[in-house]
Amino acid sequence: MNVGSRMTSFEQRLAIAELGQAGQTDAQTAQALGLSQSVVRKWRRRARTGRAGLVSHLGRPVRGPLSKTAPDLVAEIRRLRQAHPGWGPLTLRTELARAAVGRLPGRTQLAAFLKANGSTRAYSPHLDLVQPAAPPAAAAHAEWEMDAQGLQQVTAVGRVVIINIGDPYSRLLTESLGCLGLHKASTVDYQLALRRAFLRFGLPAQLSLDHDTVFADPTSASPYPTTLHLWLLALGVSVRFIAVGRPTQHGFIEREDQVMTHQVLDDATFAGPPALQTALDARRHFLNAAYPNRALGGQPPLQAFPAAAHSGRVYSPEREAGLLDGQRVYAYLAQHAWYRRVTARGQFELGSYRYGLGVGWGSQIVHLTLDPQTLELICRSADERQTRRLPAQGLQPADWMGELKLAQLPSYQLAFAWSAPACRLNELLEEWAGTTLPDNRR
Repeated sequence: MNVGSRMTSFEQRLAIAELGQAGQTDAQTAQALGLSQSVVRKWRRRARTGRAGLVSHLGRPVRGPLSKTAPDLVAEIRRLRQAHPGWGPLTLRTELARAAVGRLPGRTQLAAFLKANGSTRAYSPHLDLVQPAAPPAAAAHAEWEMDAQGLQQVTAVGRVVIINIGDPYSRLLTESLGCLGLHKASTVDYQLALRRAFLRFGLPAQLSLDHDTVFADPTSASPYPTTLHLWLLALGVSVRFIAVGRPTQHGFIEREDQVMTHQVLDDATFAGPPALQTALDARRHFLNAAYPNRALGGQPPLQAFPAAAHSGRVYSPEREAGLLDGQRVYAYLAQHAWYRRVTARGQFELGSYRYGLGVGWGSQIVHLTLDPQTLELICRSADERQTRRLPAQGLQPADWMGELKLAQLPSYQLAFAWSAPACRLNELLEEWAGTTLPDNRR
């Protein structure tokens, strides 16, 4: 009879265990079941761990990552990872090498170990904001560039940040606004500068920006548009971002920054803060209407390009609410997806607004999209098993308009004593006073 190493059934292994417990020897059990003594011996020993030991595991034993690594080293890797959740495989290996703990596993092995033990960070895909597919048209007001100079100290004025806006095609400087008492320009400052430029020259087709935090969110791999971005989209102005770390792509406005610094701020004395904006406005008008620009064959921009006097897209502050089209914003947002980490309490932030999903969603990455019809955020859990809709916040024209109070504009009384918002509104009103109403502009 052939009693080689043929496959045994679970019932045979159970019989081996029971006969062994009854006092039968391996030889007696092998004779009774028609098996070899070596097979009986193997399953009798495995039976000591219980019935689970009688289950067959085909193939090589499953050992897992770092199974051949010294247990003390594996324990140290676990300790380091728990103490420093942000350390990846390469950092862990480098730190262990500095401690001279002996032969180390490779980076790939460490990565597999972290994954097998659920110690990897949740992955958030990198999704950039959608930008215009085609380059700007070669025409006046097809695209403006906007940039803010760094903080400067001006005698009799104090801290100043100057925002410059211009049209690189016609070389027209559409705005130069001095923001007083600031370390950095904010959304309301940029809105004021743009509104003054819109009043003078109309709305451009597109605006190019760098990656300042007012314009773009640098903290997320899937950024959400800023308030300024949404406001421009609602006005029908496309937004394009230059490449990160490539200021040469804003060569025109960077040069205008230097021109305004040299021609207005250098060696100039001002009677007080109001005199600075007067000087900036006068120099801007000089550069547009009188300065013989070498790039234009010695002609001023408005002489070389008479059509640059206005884009044809009229803007007026009292009509802004009517110009803002939310559908442009909703259609734009619907092209995107965002990934955000939910706190242990079930909350996450999107576009500076906080949302709550409940503790059942805590400590995971959620996938977010916008339903442009219902204006709801569609929230999906990482395992796709949970879905929930939340009303989206910050998607009404009033959320984008900042400090502009339309109902008060025709009979606005400036606040006393001269708050920053009142000063900004005064700058807008002074510029507006020199224009005609949209219905009369042709």
